[in-house]
Amino acid sequence: MNSITNFSDIFKSSFLETTSSFSIIDALLGIGVAFMVGLFIYFIYKKTFNGVIYSHSYNISLVIMTMATALVIMGISQNVLLSLGMVGALSIVRFRTPIKDPMDLVYLFWSVIAGILSGAGFILLAVIGSVLIGLVLLIFANKIKVENPYLLIIKYDQNAVNEELEQIVKTYTKRFSLKSKSMIEDYEEITYEIRVKDNDSNITSELARIKGVQTAVMLSYDGNFTA
Repeated sequence: MNSITNFSDIFKSSFLETTSSFSIIDALLGIGVAFMVGLFIYFIYKKTFNGVIYSHSYNISLVIMTMATALVIMGISQNVLLSLGMVGALSIVRFRTPIKDPMDLVYLFWSVIAGILSGAGFILLAVIGSVLIGLVLLIFANKIKVENPYLLIIKYDQNAVNEELEQIVKTYTKRFSLKSKSMIEDYEEITYEIRVKDNDSNITSELARIKGVQTAVMLSYDGNFTA
C-alpha cells in the first residue's frame, strides 16, 4: 500500500480545481469595464454636483466601489461556499459614514449595480445602462431649472415694524408663507419661505434699512440649510 502523499494530492480536490477554472482574460476584462464605468460615474458626479462642499474623496470612492464590487462578484461566481462566506462577512460590516444628500446615495447605488453587472459578465448592459443614467442626470442637472425656495429670517425690535416689513416681502417675492415667529426678550424673530423674483437678493438690503430691523438673512433651502 502506497501511503505517500505529495503536495498536489493535498490541494487536488479544491484549490487547484478552483484556480484552474479562473480566467485571467475575463477578470481583466471585467475589472477594466468596471474601471471605465466607474470613471464615467466620476465625471458625471463632478459635472452634476450642486451641493455645498464637493468631496473629491467620495467621488474617488465611487470608482473604487465599482471595481471592488466587480471583484467580489467574479470571486463568488466561481465558488458557492465562497459566496456564502462573503455574504456572512459583509453582513457584519457596518458603514457609519452619513449620507446627507439623497443624490449621493443614488450614485453609490449606481456604482454597486455597475460593478455587479461588470463582474457578472453583463458588460453591454452595464455600459448602456450607465450611459442612459448619465444622460438623464445631465439633462435634469443642466437643462431643467428648478425654482428652489429661500428662507428669510428677520430679527427686529418688538412693535417697531410690522406692516412695512410685510409690504417689502410682498414687493420682492412671487409668493411667501409664514413658517415661524418667536419672541425673545425685547425682540422678535420671524421666518418666511419665499420665492424671489429673478433671484433678486436685494430684499435683505431693503429690509435692513427699516428702522428697528436688526438682521435680515436669506438662506437657500432644498431640504438642507445651505448658505
